[in-house]
Amino acid sequence: MSESPLNLMFLLRDQSAHIQTAWDQIHAYLQSQSSVYVSAVSVIEDFTPDDSEADLVVVLGGDGAILRACRQMGLNQLPMIGVNLGRLGFLADLTPDGFCKNFAQIVERKYRIVEHLMFECKHYLADGSVNTYLGLNEVVISSAGAMSMIDVELTVNNELVTTYSGDGLIISTPVGSTAHSLSAGGPILKQDLQAFVITPICPHTPTNRPLVDNANALYSLSSPNAPEGAMLVIDGQIKVPYSSGDRLELKRAPVAFKLARIPGFNYYTRLNRKLGWGGQPKYGAE
Repeated sequence: MSESPLNLMFLLRDQSAHIQTAWDQIHAYLQSQSSVYVSAVSVIEDFTPDDSEADLVVVLGGDGAILRACRQMGLNQLPMIGVNLGRLGFLADLTPDGFCKNFAQIVERKYRIVEHLMFECKHYLADGSVNTYLGLNEVVISSAGAMSMIDVELTVNNELVTTYSGDGLIISTPVGSTAHSLSAGGPILKQDLQAFVITPICPHTPTNRPLVDNANALYSLSSPNAPEGAMLVIDGQIKVPYSSGDRLELKRAPVAFKLARIPGFNYYTRLNRKLGWGGQPKYGAE
């Protein structure tokens, strides 16, 4: 075991009773441990990135809370581990009881840090202003409230790919491949791959299929005739209007999301359980 106490920072999804109960349980357990130092406890929305030297950030919530937390951290990404108080939990894979049961491995730093691709998205607005977003899951241009088809032109490294016509277009990281992209028919990518997935949403042309390309490429998207009500959506959480004359540029972020995995984690076992993969059907006797 390391001689120095493990420096933990806790980020809570919100101040709801559900989250507070989980924090009270974990906090009571930590008070009996001499090998840990809690340097900060904050609600994610109130968290301000700084030069914290925490060994590990513990996020209480679900995958959505982790998405929000890693964006809040900006360029100062610290290793995270999630305590799942949400629903699916691909990233946040411990329960409060599980956190306490595995604490010996955590405090002995037996966890493994896996770096995952993040993206930087620049939104060039028609009025000349530019907004920059950091994300972990996906970028979506959607017809949204327009309730009509939208045409999205895609270029990769300045080479025209095609113009997608449909309800929108998703560019996803491997982590995000099990989110909106999957529901739109996109492939599941192993989370540590260095690639982006381009998935059309309800494409007008049936031959438009999901495309996987290099994470080091520059992706540009435009929609010269975007209908009123079209939206740009980042990680399902940031939603801003998208207008004709706007343009997006997406590329690998200068930082990576750092996820702590304790021993025994198996990605395919998790997919099997979370997505309900049952294997071969069990036929009864005829």
